[in-house]
Amino acid sequence: MTFEPLVKELIPVPSVDTCTTKLASLPGCLLLDSSMNILNGSAQPLGRYSFLMADPFQTIQIPLGCENPFAEISRLLSQYTAKTIPGLPPMQGGLAGFFSYDLNQSIENIEPAIHNEFKLPAIVLAAYDVVIAWDHQLNRAWLISHGFPETDAGIRKRHAQSRTEFFSNLLVQGTENYADNDHDSTLQDLALEEISKALNVDGPSALKSNFSKQNYIDTVQRCIDYIYEGDVFQINLTQRLLYPTNCDSLELYRRLKTCNPSPFGGYFDISGISDCPAQIISASPERLCSVRNRIVETRPIKGTRRRTGQPMVDIQAREELLASEKDRAENTMIVDLMRNDLSIVCEPDSVRVGQLCELEEYQSVLHLVSSVEGKLKASKNLVDLVAAIFPGGSITGAPKVRAMEIISELETTARGAYCGSLGYLGFDGSADLNILIRTITASRGWWQIPVGGGIVSHSIPQKEYEETWTKAAGMLRAVTMNQAPG
Repeated sequence: MTFEPLVKELIPVPSVDTCTTKLASLPGCLLLDSSMNILNGSAQPLGRYSFLMADPFQTIQIPLGCENPFAEISRLLSQYTAKTIPGLPPMQGGLAGFFSYDLNQSIENIEPAIHNEFKLPAIVLAAYDVVIAWDHQLNRAWLISHGFPETDAGIRKRHAQSRTEFFSNLLVQGTENYADNDHDSTLQDLALEEISKALNVDGPSALKSNFSKQNYIDTVQRCIDYIYEGDVFQINLTQRLLYPTNCDSLELYRRLKTCNPSPFGGYFDISGISDCPAQIISASPERLCSVRNRIVETRPIKGTRRRTGQPMVDIQAREELLASEKDRAENTMIVDLMRNDLSIVCEPDSVRVGQLCELEEYQSVLHLVSSVEGKLKASKNLVDLVAAIFPGGSITGAPKVRAMEIISELETTARGAYCGSLGYLGFDGSADLNILIRTITASRGWWQIPVGGGIVSHSIPQKEYEETWTKAAGMLRAVTMNQAPG
């Protein structure tokens, strides 16, 4: 006797926001959200699906510096397997959550940053037996229930039915009887004096940064010096902005998807399933990797210009970006790096560049985006893939290890979730992970809003500083929405 996961189509189709609100108080509430389904009146192929999960049957929390960070992930993916259900959105159950950028300490033995006040774990993943999945292109939604962790077919079926009823009822009634996880922690909010290098910067009142303007410009120049000294070809440098919280994290996510819709957005509340009181709120435009039928795709972004909404100005920005040798060089370096990373786990001669430096438009910015593809070797699995390519080259630099060493030296504060990944590793061998840029981490009374960019030999320090503010624009609109001017 075999068991096929139970599938219930949701008619009428509920909104993603409504369902997320209904499940928000359950532990491990996780939304992987393509809010950029339509742009300029056209359907977006990368904005087709959204997935909502909560109340996992098992969780994984891996501390920073762990010598074997992937062992438990491998065990669970081996223990729970399921076939892909044809005709449904690709995430149909599996492990989902985030990998911190600082996982690099385990993968490549990178020295930790000097300051790490918020102390996010290296990995927080959860095993979800139930997924609510939307296909925005077809305007349909389904509830998929696997019945895990039960393994006997008959018991699994009964458990899957019970879980289907449980979530169906919650989608009607909500979770008012559950505790609010957003502030469910014994840890107190951090006072300003407990935060390292919280400097005043131009912008909204109360906004802080770990760099002054001049210090950031000087540090960009130090990166350029490293490049001319022969250490690296490119370094991704970041400043961490901080802003005091003024609403709950789910409301901030709603604000952010309004100000900065994206194909790889998400909301993840880890406070009920980890030791860290935090929520990750992302409007990422960048995919680290996807896996479908063992075909891997990564989509590095390098090259940015601001969108103003003024047609003639934006046309000029597009032409300037497409003609920029500096931005194309940045992008091409990372394409080469990702080709090398994928070749470790993909079949020989299968790795190819699907697109190179093509222009893509987002709410606030224009980007140059490339695509690299390959076929996963029969001897390799999803964990091998993550270990080979993490963290993504577009947010480290090249060569990757030396770039990360320099980042640890120059930035001084831990990146945490920023430049890590949010997404899923499916029970059926599929996967989709973003790169956590345009991402806010809410923790202990503060919103962390890091922004950065790739530094190459032709970089102009002042312009690199200005580019960080271009990237911050949508997030700053979200955090200050409905606030009186300071």
